[in-house]
Amino acid sequence: MTSLYLLAVGLVPLLGATQTLAQGCLFGLYAVCLTALHQAFVAPLRRRLSSGACRLASLVILAALSSCLQLALATWNLPLAVALGHWPVLFAVQCLLVEHLLGRTRGWRPLALYLGSLLGSSLLLGACRQWLGHWAGLQLAGLAPGALILLGLLLALYNRTKTGIARPSREGKP
Repeated sequence: MTSLYLLAVGLVPLLGATQTLAQGCLFGLYAVCLTALHQAFVAPLRRRLSSGACRLASLVILAALSSCLQLALATWNLPLAVALGHWPVLFAVQCLLVEHLLGRTRGWRPLALYLGSLLGSSLLLGACRQWLGHWAGLQLAGLAPGALILLGLLLALYNRTKTGIARPSREGKP
């Protein structure tokens, strides 16, 4: 299992929280803020703490940041916070995986690329689900199975537009 498969865990809250464009935008901003703040607070501790102590400190910082951001979201816009539910807090698991992967590579460029793609995909998925649910009349798009179907269609569209041939080195291997 490669590191990219570990980052696929972030699809669960992404699919659950992006029923409309506003929810997708807010979830994307929440995820970017949580991940960026977590990495900013943990980065100085990596050099000074041992591996086990750094993981514990990362977990405590992540719990505090997630709670503070959830309370700020409820204070700023309560109806939207209620509509999102506990999906943003579930994104903390994704931040732990990012911390685990960044602990080895210590690169900010892959983190910025990941956060940008996360924000873009949450906006795109939220806009598509809102359009399909409200204007096209497909009520399934607002539910979780509709999100999985839409994600499959978006991935198929991406693969169709992507140029290049597949690498045969992976053929036939489990």
